[in-house]
Amino acid sequence: MTKPFAKRSKARGVLPAAASLVVPGVGQLINGQGTKALGVFGVAVATGAAFFTGLPLIGAVIGLGHLATHVYAVGDAYVTSRRKP
Repeated sequence: MTKPFAKRSKARGVLPAAASLVVPGVGQLINGQGTKALGVFGVAVATGAAFFTGLPLIGAVIGLGHLATHVYAVGDAYVTSRRKP
């Protein structure tokens, strides 16, 4: 039985990180981590939407959460891609 999103790309390091920089979660998808990709993308969409609709103070706090999610996505995609053989 094959798992969805389980096929890994031969890309190493920079390509998955750049993809996650553009759209959070795509780097995880390239690395074959489909479930993590959906989670990261979902959190990024939720915090991004809340940032744009939030009140000034709450929007700023949620914006920091979105920035943290984005940084996590890029860093995790890079490190995971470099770590796996």
